Amino acid sequence: MTGRAGSRAVTDDRPPAGAARPAETARRARARLLGLAASRPVHLGASLSVVEILVCAFATMRHDPRDLDRPDRDRLILSKGHGVWGLYSVLAELGVAGLDEPRAGHPIDGTPGVEAATGALGHGLSIGAGLAEAARLDAADRRTLVVLGDGELDEGSVWEAAMFAAHRRLNTLIAVVDRNGMQQEGGTEAVLALEPLAAKWAAFGWRVIETDGHDCAALTGALRTARTPDDRPSVVLARTVKARGVAFMEGSAAWHYGQLDEEQLTAALAALAAGERGA
Repeated sequence: MTGRAGSRAVTDDRPPAGAARPAETARRARARLLGLAASRPVHLGASLSVVEILVCAFATMRHDPRDLDRPDRDRLILSKGHGVWGLYSVLAELGVAGLDEPRAGHPIDGTPGVEAATGALGHGLSIGAGLAEAARLDAADRRTLVVLGDGELDEGSVWEAAMFAAHRRLNTLIAVVDRNGMQQEGGTEAVLALEPLAAKWAAFGWRVIETDGHDCAALTGALRTARTPDDRPSVVLARTVKARGVAFMEGSAAWHYGQLDEEQLTAALAALAAGERGA
């Protein structure tokens, strides 16, 4: 696992910039993300829906953007790798340097803040389970968070990893499902029904926590609960909206992947601003 170039050691545990203002950090990250989408095709829907999940995850993790190599850090694996522009934007807002130049459309090794290369769906939870098993063998309390898409749960390898994690009682492993109800081909329940999703995870031996994936207070509370002692891995089912923040994109599979022209960018930024004023 790489991706922590150019970091420097620090000796304090002050929270990173933006950690105390998650809603504002999320708003700024969305605006940054929209600007990126004006210059290249981006998986917009998946990146916009996951913003609060990433902001609140980093706010609850042992993670310092000034020292991305600290050995006791918690790890975050973005298993839904096509949402990486959300990750780049959030990390940049939190102060991680080196993310302003063009990057690949999926997480790649050597990128600041990226713990693992992902993209082919269904592998992130296996990576996370391996990291959690290593923490167990080391008797370390570092957490591993894995952010999955709900369409990604169609992959059988996700459930193999879920069984392994429960069997090994990997209680430092937290999965977060971006439950926006959409995937590339359409609605998840039409493509391959997932419900009753909470009951499925519980049957696999996981502690299940459900929350609003755009309410920063509720989401932070859910993630903190997932960190409390238990003898099982935990999963947070975060209800979200595809392309959250831009009204004319929200809930549309058409914006799973695309590029904004100048007129669309202006409209998207206006929609984002209007939504924030009305919140």
